[in-house]
Amino acid sequence: MFNVLVLEENKELNKNITEFLQKNGYTVLSTYNTNEALEMIDKHYLNIIVNDIKMSNEDGFNLLRNLKEAKIHIPTIIITDKEQIKEKEKGFTLGADGYIDNPLILEELLIRIKTLLRIEKDTNEQRLVIGDVVIDYNQRTLKKGKKDYYLTKKEIYLLFKLLSNPNTTFNRYELFEEIWGMESESDFRTVDVHIKRIREKTKDINEFKIVSVRGIGYKAIINEKINNHKKDTF
Repeated sequence: MFNVLVLEENKELNKNITEFLQKNGYTVLSTYNTNEALEMIDKHYLNIIVNDIKMSNEDGFNLLRNLKEAKIHIPTIIITDKEQIKEKEKGFTLGADGYIDNPLILEELLIRIKTLLRIEKDTNEQRLVIGDVVIDYNQRTLKKGKKDYYLTKKEIYLLFKLLSNPNTTFNRYELFEEIWGMESESDFRTVDVHIKRIREKTKDINEFKIVSVRGIGYKAIINEKINNHKKDTF
């Protein structure tokens, strides 16, 4: 059974989400403020968090900030307003894994939770090795030799997708739908933002490079001198 934390200050909505998820087989912890949410995270194992960032009494991004500073990753879906693109981008920057627009549809929230948990399960079982580079999902790391590289969860997903299929061009829509889920088309540009960050963070790695395919999307190219490109499943 999966454990879900619901951080939502609207008591009626909080209750509705909690009861709906419980009816669908989830164990739910609910709270109305960040401090209590952090206490729950400290005491309980959680599979996923539903986090309202539009709280009136505090900055709704506080939970994401605290998790990022503590280097704790728990898959998180943020609740935000449909037209607030900047808030969604800020949420992704702070480590959110997906969002749902308010007023939310409970059935859609359930789909997103299931999708995120499936991605989490799949990526936890895989490791990619290219030369001295290792992407390890169990440890949530990208390493080259003894050097660690910090990539966000979405950056890891995106890089793993491209490197698992070298020389294959993926358009932005494919990448966005697979990694971010059923989101608004206005946010497809987040793929470009994440590619830029990956390039900046891995600029000293010569085992691979991410190439832009004009008008389409991106592909990964493995250095021809690398002869031990492999994908491990365990």
